[in-house]
Amino acid sequence: MAGNLIIVSAPSGAGKTTLVQAVLKRVPGLKPSVSYTSRAARAGESAGEHYHFVSRAEFATLIERGEFLEWAEVHGNLYGTSRRYVETLLAEDSDVILTIDVQGAVQTRQLFPAAVSVFILPPSFQALLARLDERDSNDAEDLQVRLQNALAELAHYPNYDYIVINDKLAQAVDELAAIILAERCRRARRTAEVESIYQTFQASTLAGQTKN
Repeated sequence: MAGNLIIVSAPSGAGKTTLVQAVLKRVPGLKPSVSYTSRAARAGESAGEHYHFVSRAEFATLIERGEFLEWAEVHGNLYGTSRRYVETLLAEDSDVILTIDVQGAVQTRQLFPAAVSVFILPPSFQALLARLDERDSNDAEDLQVRLQNALAELAHYPNYDYIVINDKLAQAVDELAAIILAERCRRARRTAEVESIYQTFQASTLAGQTKN
């Protein structure tokens, strides 16, 4: 079978990027999809590692060519996921984790109904506000937009398969890793392995290798 597609969404400031980066180090066989964005790089971000940074005109061209699995405008900037890249990784039996907003999650689930979706919540509004303030990269107007959008995004949580509350990072990492590993153990995904094991029992029985 192809790999699992894991969707992770959260309000801005909930810590989804930090959480996903930690899980990528923890879980073998899990690959990230590097999104395209029209926004400028923040301090410490590298092209090709954190995002593919392109102009709005370049982004529009990629849309016209049907290059995106999903795309959306969030906080005034465009974000999109390469469909070809994700499909290639899944075909190679890698699990792929997408860090995308609620709009992108809707589009992705339409194309991949079997995708596993996880919504990340901050422990409170006050915690989210404090995390956004710590960034020092949001002016007052941008901060207000993000807080307003957070309320609208929270309304989408019933559409997700799992909820992780990112209060203590270590516990949140454990929970997200556990979700990914549990999905790998679903009976439907292990049918071929089970059949292979079952055949060893049949072969041993026919060969008279059972104990009396």
